[in-house]
Amino acid sequence: MQYPKNKSIGIIGLDAMHAVALTKAINSTNPSSGAGDYLGYRVTAAFPQGSKLLEYRIENIPKYTAAVKEMGVKIVGSIDELLQEVDQVILTSNDGHVHLEQALPVIHAGKTLFIDKPLAGSWPDAVAIYKAAEGYRTPTFSSSSLRFISGIQQLDQTKTGAVLGAHTFSPALFEPSLPELLWYAIHGIEMLFAVMGAGCDQVQRTFTQDYDLLTGVWKDGRIGTFRGSRTGKTAYGGTVFGEHGNVTLGGFEGYEPLALAIVNFFETKIPPVKLTETLEIIAFILAAEESKVKGGRPVKVKARPDWQP
Repeated sequence: MQYPKNKSIGIIGLDAMHAVALTKAINSTNPSSGAGDYLGYRVTAAFPQGSKLLEYRIENIPKYTAAVKEMGVKIVGSIDELLQEVDQVILTSNDGHVHLEQALPVIHAGKTLFIDKPLAGSWPDAVAIYKAAEGYRTPTFSSSSLRFISGIQQLDQTKTGAVLGAHTFSPALFEPSLPELLWYAIHGIEMLFAVMGAGCDQVQRTFTQDYDLLTGVWKDGRIGTFRGSRTGKTAYGGTVFGEHGNVTLGGFEGYEPLALAIVNFFETKIPPVKLTETLEIIAFILAAEESKVKGGRPVKVKARPDWQP
């Protein structure tokens, strides 16, 4: 089948269902028409390797590889081979520790790149991705799908007035190989930053076995909070506190909103989230980790790319 010029997308990492869900959404429209929400873009090739250490993810690769093959995606044997086949890349490897290794060839090749959360598994790796993207001028962004729920995207400040604060919540399960809040809590934390914006000055973490409560103080004096749960029913949501009224945010809406944001990014080359904000989110998480170690004391959020935790 003939695809529209410069509209081919490659996937790196078939160890999580995100790859399948995004492929299904993007490939759901007629690839040759150039019409529809996905602007004629098509996932055409994939490199399956994702995590090298998380066995419960690695064992999913054959299943997810078969699923994308059924949608017409060509399976390739290396990232170099993938880059010969496609014009832009979605990196969905579930383990942030492989993101730097997998992202650098894409950035060096100048292929527009989306990296599924987290940007990386450590602060040095996250900064290295940022510096490479800046140095090679390769458009790159990373995000949780929760940033693009309708409640956030359609937030109307003409009705709420200025955002005075916010509270968000999400699951906060841990993965032992990553900073605790970088695994699942990043979803709700990203929602908080999507509403409040960048500029958090300090964070304080209250921790128990089943719950986390983070209190962030922004540089302009506003307060934003996040509640993470490791028990009970899985849920995502929050409240925005506005000058003229409050708004309740909805929950997870599937991967279509994220897929649309990615395709629009590929089309415009304008990241909907700056990497500097993504670095601040990771710095916020690492500061919250430090707050836990210090018994819940407030810790400054140090988001400069040259900062070493």
